[in-house]
Amino acid sequence: MQNSIVRQNATLITVMNVVLGGALAMASISTAQAAETVKVTPLGSHEGEFCGRDRALIFEDPDGTRILYDVGQTVTGVNDKRLGKIDVVLVSHMHGDHVGDRHMKTQNAGSCAKPEISEAALPETLSVKIAAAKKAKIITGSEMPKFFGAKLKSVGASAEDAVLVRFGGSVTHGGVKFTTVPATHSNGVAPGMIGGSLGDTMEAAGISAYVGPPTGYVITFSNGLVAYLSGDTGIIAEQKTTVQDHYEAQLVVMNIGDTYTTGPKEAAYVINELIEPGAVIASHANEAATDGGKVREGTKTEAFMKASEVLVHLPLSGRTMAFDKTGKCVDGCN
Repeated sequence: MQNSIVRQNATLITVMNVVLGGALAMASISTAQAAETVKVTPLGSHEGEFCGRDRALIFEDPDGTRILYDVGQTVTGVNDKRLGKIDVVLVSHMHGDHVGDRHMKTQNAGSCAKPEISEAALPETLSVKIAAAKKAKIITGSEMPKFFGAKLKSVGASAEDAVLVRFGGSVTHGGVKFTTVPATHSNGVAPGMIGGSLGDTMEAAGISAYVGPPTGYVITFSNGLVAYLSGDTGIIAEQKTTVQDHYEAQLVVMNIGDTYTTGPKEAAYVINELIEPGAVIASHANEAATDGGKVREGTKTEAFMKASEVLVHLPLSGRTMAFDKTGKCVDGCN
């Protein structure tokens, strides 16, 4: 009888060890998978929502490299606690709602449709102020690096922190590779970004400066994920030949706001027919797209989500999403 009890206890212990070992193995796999994801955190105007002026995204590579894309007007200055460490600042083009001509003083000020952007950031721009404060590189194409270099120098930072990457070329920072790709849009520098008597003269004449064509970005992360950040653009052939055929992008940040960029129908065409990624993050909707974190009926955002054959993720402010190398969102998804 005692031997039987001993054998039963031994069997029970063995089973428990197998179960525990399996659970630990699964936990180890889960931890390893989490360590290999790219984290994406929107920095919008209103917590948990996708709002009218939202542009800014932070990408965090598995190696810890943190990238701020198109800071726009919803980051509350260089001391915004959501920023944390920033290694690279990306600017698709010089329009104020992307480079940061003004910004919010506090989160959640104003409405989701019309946030309060009362703080001036010119002539330096918020992109330059953040790059200088964080000792980050500004990586851009066209003739923008020379302009940013002069601005960085004017605030006591190094002009060499403005880094050039031309179409078709690439630069690497940490374990992340950056290249610029064409975008169809304008790229005027407002007189207020120039300042002084020259800026005043330009303002009076109704003209802006020009720093070359605008850009999109293709980013290759250390886990193998390739992301395309469209910037402000219309439909272009390079979205097929370069972004899809050559780089094989699996995650896309796509502008959908219409009038100034692709509208929802056009953006869905880019996703469905030209790039065919694993997932897409909607961007630049120019509307209060959500209420309580849920897409509002009748919005351009809803139209895009319905037209897209690819899973669309909403960039809800402050909610971090994690993507694997295939573009699949494995955590924080909506």
